[in-house]
Amino acid sequence: MPGLLKRFTSLVLFTLVSLAAAAENNSYAKNPYAEVKITTHELLPGRYMLTGAGGNIGVCAGEDGLLIIDDQFAPLAEKISAALQGLKPGHPAFVINTHFHGDHTGGNLYFGQNANILAHENVLKRLNEKATQKKALPDITYDKGLKIHFNNQVLELIHLGPGHTDGDTLVLWQDRKLVHMGDLFFKDRFPFIDLDHGGSVIGYRDNVAAVLELIEQDTLVIPGHGELANKADLLRFKHMLDDCINWMKEGKQRGMTLEQMQATELPQAWREWGWQFIPKERWVKTLYQGLTQE
Repeated sequence: MPGLLKRFTSLVLFTLVSLAAAAENNSYAKNPYAEVKITTHELLPGRYMLTGAGGNIGVCAGEDGLLIIDDQFAPLAEKISAALQGLKPGHPAFVINTHFHGDHTGGNLYFGQNANILAHENVLKRLNEKATQKKALPDITYDKGLKIHFNNQVLELIHLGPGHTDGDTLVLWQDRKLVHMGDLFFKDRFPFIDLDHGGSVIGYRDNVAAVLELIEQDTLVIPGHGELANKADLLRFKHMLDDCINWMKEGKQRGMTLEQMQATELPQAWREWGWQFIPKERWVKTLYQGLTQE
């Protein structure tokens, strides 16, 4: 009898542990952001990069308060806020959206309760198309750009024309020590070019070329996705764009179809740049469709 009771107790414990594990896994499936950690990287005095899930966040912190560039996904807003409090108490005074995609603007509703949101005018247009709540919409917009004087620094918001979308902004500190590229730069991987929302393959490449002319050799570069970079990394990215565009142009001149191009090897140097979101086949499709449109 004692042995039977012991086996019964063990079975009950095993069942309870299994149920708890299943519940935890189910909870994670319902909330994939539960385990995301927001990490703070100090780049320069008063200038930081936050990483978590979604686009990299730039931060300007000082006596005037907090300014952030992009705000990732909505479920991460409180975690992002907690990380910011470790830099400077209080709510951000300004939020800059580099473009309208949800992994860069998801926190707008949370931070927009206390901050002015700045973005290119097409970001407001795109978010309005999604019936975004008013507090999550930009309340200051511009066409070509503007300057913000904050924390004894000058930040230039620059729109270079269609690239990743039709509403991209890069944020360049006037001392040229730091630039936030938004999704005009994916470090060491193929980029997503949103052709359905005004993106342009040639425009994207030309925008990257323009930024290379604006920054210095030692400028730190925050990409939209990927680790902190420098000018050499951005130049390598530009070379990839040039090579892939030329490769596609040559194929199209020979009358090759999309399927034939997808079955053809990319230039040797860039064959490992595919990733989960933009594998080789999707990148080739973007190039083919983008160059057909242009």
